[in-house]
Amino acid sequence: MKSLFKHFKGDALGGITAGIVALPLALAFGVSSGMGPSAGLYGAIFLSFFAALFGGTPTQISGPTAPMTAVSMVVIAGIVAANNGDLGLALPYILMVFLLSGLLQIGMGFLGIGSAIKYIPYPVISGFMTAIGVIILITQCLAVMGYDVTNDKEYVAQFVPLAEEHLLEKILVDESQEGLLVLEDFEETIRRAKNVTEAQIYTEAKNLAKGSASGVIGTLRTLPRAIFNINWIEMILAFSTIFIIYGFKRITTAIPSTLVALVVVSGAALLLNVNYLPIQSIPSGFPQLNLGIFSSFSLEQMLPYVLSALTLAVLGGIDSLLTSVVADNLTKTKHEPNRELIGQGIGNSIGALFGGLPGAGATIRTVVNIQAGGKTKLSGIISSCVLLIILLGLGPVASQIPAAVLAGILVTVGIGVMDYKGLRALPKIPRTEVMIMFTVLLLSVFWNLVFAVGIGLVLASLFFMKKMGDISKEQSVVSNVKKEEAWQDEKGLKSDFLEKVFIKHLNGPLFFGFTSAFLSLSKQIPDSASVAILRMSKVPYIDQSGLFALEDVIMELSQKGIKTLVVGVQSQPLYLMKSIGIVNTLVPAEQVFDTFKEAQQWVIQQNGTL
Repeated sequence: MKSLFKHFKGDALGGITAGIVALPLALAFGVSSGMGPSAGLYGAIFLSFFAALFGGTPTQISGPTAPMTAVSMVVIAGIVAANNGDLGLALPYILMVFLLSGLLQIGMGFLGIGSAIKYIPYPVISGFMTAIGVIILITQCLAVMGYDVTNDKEYVAQFVPLAEEHLLEKILVDESQEGLLVLEDFEETIRRAKNVTEAQIYTEAKNLAKGSASGVIGTLRTLPRAIFNINWIEMILAFSTIFIIYGFKRITTAIPSTLVALVVVSGAALLLNVNYLPIQSIPSGFPQLNLGIFSSFSLEQMLPYVLSALTLAVLGGIDSLLTSVVADNLTKTKHEPNRELIGQGIGNSIGALFGGLPGAGATIRTVVNIQAGGKTKLSGIISSCVLLIILLGLGPVASQIPAAVLAGILVTVGIGVMDYKGLRALPKIPRTEVMIMFTVLLLSVFWNLVFAVGIGLVLASLFFMKKMGDISKEQSVVSNVKKEEAWQDEKGLKSDFLEKVFIKHLNGPLFFGFTSAFLSLSKQIPDSASVAILRMSKVPYIDQSGLFALEDVIMELSQKGIKTLVVGVQSQPLYLMKSIGIVNTLVPAEQVFDTFKEAQQWVIQQNGTL
């Protein structure tokens, strides 16, 4: 406890500064997600506190981030659409996905997966991060132009027939749950349908219209209407915010430009009594525990979103650990990756119970904390407390922030989150990596973030295996015996020996990437050879495909009357070769040697004059 307060002054300053920086971003991410500004604020409060308390990076400041919000937005939109556009009905399922993602992160930490996340290929990460930026920019277009689809009566009217259909469907579902036989009680159905008011129909139509305009495709579909219905006041507020964020940084970085833009533009809108669209109201008081998520959801409805929860868990882990590396570089310390995953998981799990948006370690907030003097976990805890105090004391004031201001903030976030380093390197990197990056980018933007990453990983793995197979093929299998250079201990061998003995060098792992080429080995052996020596000292790994290919080759050599000697085989290949009988059955133990000299002596003993 004493060590926790050892750097109290620096931690206090760092935590307060990071909390102030986090405020506008938390509100903006909450609005962007579709759950409202309070969800972003709740997520920042609980994640920052518990990730700092239990995590493995002392100076890390956590909260909702652009990548996590983009994935959450897709999850939320999908679940809301499955619940007829009703956020209230969808909320238990949404929070359960967030809770599950946190629990998965805890499990990943205990399993030691934190150390393995670094192996995700860079083109996949690059394509994903750029896609996040593009998604944010596109989805904020309507808000920047001040277009609210629910206020467009002509557009909403198109959904009235569908709204009536949905409401009738709800009546039938209710009757089914009540045990009523619809055909026998058709009059009851008519009675209930007549009780549906025009206001209810219009509200349902607005929900459907809002759902239709959500996401990238929905935004692009609605964009023409927005262009012809621009609210210039909202647009001026949004662009003023963007201008101040970029402009104020040129003056000083001591004060967060995002906070300056939020205060200046919101204050000006209030003082000038501008008619603008405010953000959703932020509830006052301490966040309420949502234990209802355990009693009002169906496992059957949850199953389609398990993969989404896993994606959030993995993405949150990557996002956090990348920030941890940045923190290490700044503080010259070493984070604990698995402990960090556990801390993030605990924070996201508890945040979900209070209706918070999931998040991860936030690079900008972490850097601000360190630069302001933060050194221990206390800085993250203080950052959380700052946000809680703002929530309890300034909630009604924060509710007056123009939605266009937060849209402007998100535009700068979208621009900043894209991977410009990876984009600049496109002309110089292999075409396969360019293909992976653009595949992930396009699929993420126009289809599904979850599947885009999965497809990107599969493509990266396939290209990697093909490349390794090609390299191994060139080095180990396909080269003609006359072209293979003799190893040091083979120099000086007599021509009579080389005429009778075929020496094959195997370089690199023997795996399914080039087993078909390996099977052609017997065709390389001259007719004069009666012995084949497989030199395997440079084969660190063999998989099942490679193992069976090796067995087939040795069997084919045996059928031709050629004896096989194995030299320098490493422990992993040797274990598998023994397990299926290659060694001790196809190749007797006395024909397995540690050194080439031993194999040479065996050949001489067997053939006498060689």
